[in-house]
Amino acid sequence: MSYLLHIDASSLSEASVSGKVAKSFRAEWQGPVVHRDLAVSPVPHLSAAGISARSTEPAQRTPEQAEAATLQDELIDEFLGASAYLFTVPLYNLSMPSVFKAWLDQIMVDGRTLDFANAAPTTGRPAVVISARGGGYGPGAPNEGRDHLVPTLETILGWSHTLGLDVTTVTPELTMAPVIPAMAGLLPLHEASLAEAHAQARQLAKDIDQQAA
Repeated sequence: MSYLLHIDASSLSEASVSGKVAKSFRAEWQGPVVHRDLAVSPVPHLSAAGISARSTEPAQRTPEQAEAATLQDELIDEFLGASAYLFTVPLYNLSMPSVFKAWLDQIMVDGRTLDFANAAPTTGRPAVVISARGGGYGPGAPNEGRDHLVPTLETILGWSHTLGLDVTTVTPELTMAPVIPAMAGLLPLHEASLAEAHAQARQLAKDIDQQAA
């Protein structure tokens, strides 16, 4: 069965702006969804056992390697089984939440999700990254060039030598404007950015659904 895989890396649960925009996407999505909430159920960081298990025959693995391999197999099978992807990855301290990096490290395996000689098995599949951020990082903004999340994810998820996904990014900005007095003057810009993000998310869900039909 094909499905949308939603990987959620926000720590804020219902208060997450990234999560609220993702709900707009999900509201328009017509097919089944597999949702993995990394804040509720984080995956462990990649260990020596997890790395060595990849090159060790199953019958020769230690108990630690076997446990690590079982987790990797579960995550990789879940990833490969999807036909489309939704990643809720807010900007934390100029980069990605550590739980999302842990998930990436577990699923990026040569011969499974990566193929350095040929196209990855997920090449061309649509993916949407929703990444809210407290300030402004676009052209001309004071923080321009300090977003070390979106460029990184667009490379990891979309580069032909890695996962090869067809990535579109949605970035609601200035999310701290409603709560930080010094940013009150930016509230209209935040509201416009948020409205645009919700509209973009809804349209992307419709477009990807139509492509899959």
